[in-house]
Formats: sequence, C-alpha cells, structure tokens
Amino acid sequence: ICFICLFLHVQKMSKQTDSTAEVLLEKRGSAGIITLNRPKALNAVNLSMIRQIYPQIKTWEQDPETFLIIIKGTGGKAFCAGGDIRAITDAGKVGDRLAQDFFREEYTLNNAIGTCKKPYVALIDGITMGGGVGLSVHGHFRVATEKTLFAMPETAIGLFPDVGGGYFLPRLSGKIGYYLALTGFRLKGRDVLEAGIATHFVEAERLPALEKDLIALKSPSRENIADLLNSYHVKSKVDQEKKFVLDEHMEKINSLFSANSMEEIVKKLKEDGSPFAIKQLETISKMSPTSLKITLRQLKEGASMSLQDVLTMEYRLSQACLKGHDFYEGVRAVLIDKDQSPRWKPAALEEVSNEFVDGCFKPLGSNDLKW
Repeated sequence: ICFICLFLHVQKMSKQTDSTAEVLLEKRGSAGIITLNRPKALNAVNLSMIRQIYPQIKTWEQDPETFLIIIKGTGGKAFCAGGDIRAITDAGKVGDRLAQDFFREEYTLNNAIGTCKKPYVALIDGITMGGGVGLSVHGHFRVATEKTLFAMPETAIGLFPDVGGGYFLPRLSGKIGYYLALTGFRLKGRDVLEAGIATHFVEAERLPALEKDLIALKSPSRENIADLLNSYHVKSKVDQEKKFVLDEHMEKINSLFSANSMEEIVKKLKEDGSPFAIKQLETISKMSPTSLKITLRQLKEGASMSLQDVLTMEYRLSQACLKGHDFYEGVRAVLIDKDQSPRWKPAALEEVSNEFVDGCFKPLGSNDLKW
C-alpha cells in the first residue's frame, strides 16, 4: 500500500512541479530544450539541476531524432548567474560531500557540453556569470543579446574562474582573457560577441522567433543551424555602430597583462600610471591575492591543455580553495554580510608563496577528477 501511496504522491508532485521544477527538459521538433527555471535565484545552477541536465544531454546525444540541443533561462533577467555558491560554502564549512560532488559533477557536465556530438545552442540572454558561462561557452553556438552581461568574478570571492575558464579565457584574442579573469570586468551586449565569447548576436525580443525557427528545422546539420543563426545575426541592428568597449585599451591590456607574475603585472600597472592602469590597480587590490596567483597560473597552464585536462586541474584548485580561508571569507563579504570588505589571508601578493600555489595544483590521487 505504501508503494502505491508513494507512487501517487510522486505523480501528483510531478504534475505540480512541472512549472516549478528547477530545470525543465523537453523535446520539441528536432530539438532537445533545457530551460533553467530558478528565476528568483537568477537561474543559479545547483547540484540537483546538474544531475538532471547531464544524463539528458547524454540521452539526446544518442537519440537519432534529436538534432540539436538548446539551453536557455527563464525570468528575463538572467541566463544563469552562476553556481549555487551559498550551498557549497555551507557544505565546505562542515566537510559535507556536497562541496566535492558539486565541482566534480559540474565540471563533468562542462566537459559533456564541450564534447557534445549534437549542435548545442546557448541563448545567453541576461546575466551570464561563473557557472552560467560553464553551461554555455563550451557549446558550438552562443547567442548573446543586448541584455547579456558576462563576467567571471571569482577572484572577488576567493575562488578562480573555473568551469573551464582555464581553457577558453587564454584562447581569447590577445590578453583579454587574462584581463577578464583577474579583474572580473563585465562585458555587456555586443561586447560579449566582440570579445569572442558569443558566436552570434540577436535582439532579445527576437529570441522566441529564433527558438521557434530552430525547433522547426527538419533534420538539420550543424551548417543548417549556423545558417539560421547567421540570418538572425545579420539582421540585428542594436548597437551595431558601437565600438568594442575595450578597443582603446587593447594595446595596454596586451602589454600589461602579459607579465609572468602578479607582482610584475602590478608593477607594470604602477609604472604605466594612466587612468586605465590606476583603475585596474584599484580593482586588483580588492581581490584575493591567493586567487589572483592561482588564476594567473591556471590560465598560463590551461592555454596549452585540452578541456578535460583543464577541468582536472580546476577540480584540484577547487578542493584547495575549499580547504583554505579566502573562499569562505569572500562569500561572507560579498554574498552573506555584503559589507564588501573581505579580510584576505595572506593579505598581500608577496605573502602568497610559490610553494603554496604549487600545492594547489598537486594531483589528488584517487580523488582526482578522472575521465
């Protein structure tokens, strides 16, 4: 009898939660559609969402009737503002497995997106940061709108730009990736395309029409999908004349952020002394010195690694951050108390030794992320 009760309860739940489920997974036409559905939390991704998305991508990849995968967010404000950092912090403090499982399974999902055999189209409308970047940037197509707001702000919370940041950031033109990673600089709208993070730009109001047209494609190839996206892209006039926000600073970014150490970058910025350089110094001085050093090395090493190897490296770094001080302090200052005054330990770049940084990159033996 209990089994029947349970079954009816589950059935009732599934009917009720269709619109309230944290992630909606549906097949329409030739497309598998993933909808991140936590609008109040800006669609931040948690472990239960990851555990639903991953097997569904794998299933659609094998399904001869599924020709593409579309991922989008609800609520109009965000595609996905990041990972559920609060839950990870709470778990990490008490040594709960969730902290290990979250990063392990999130990175496994990032790799599944990066290696997906079916064309993967991310509609990155609104806030797209941290974990949201991981759910989009490794796919074949990333469609930005005038409302897209991209950033990897992890150095401000004692973390590092993970979810494969070590792979895609150093591959952006010049030193843009290093600049974005170390300063957390935000790119908006068409600038996300100009920086090489998005592949297409479409007005937000035209996304429903684009989605409808994508779903209506009959057994499309990747070229067919690209052609459709291009047809929307070329008709998008919003901000067409606008110059890339970093255009006038690219020469400085490329020279100042090409230094081999954080201390050297700071020294170069001080010597430069331009308003732009001073602004970057101010920003960098607020970041976790440990995070800055880890991040610079992560990008340097990741530049010549495969995505899988980068994710293995980043898993090691995530576990090092969970054992340290700055991640919990950064989350406290930025997300919990919101006093924006983190007390980093160590407090200065010079106090973060190379030996300590080396230790963060060391293999974890049987706990390593394996493929």
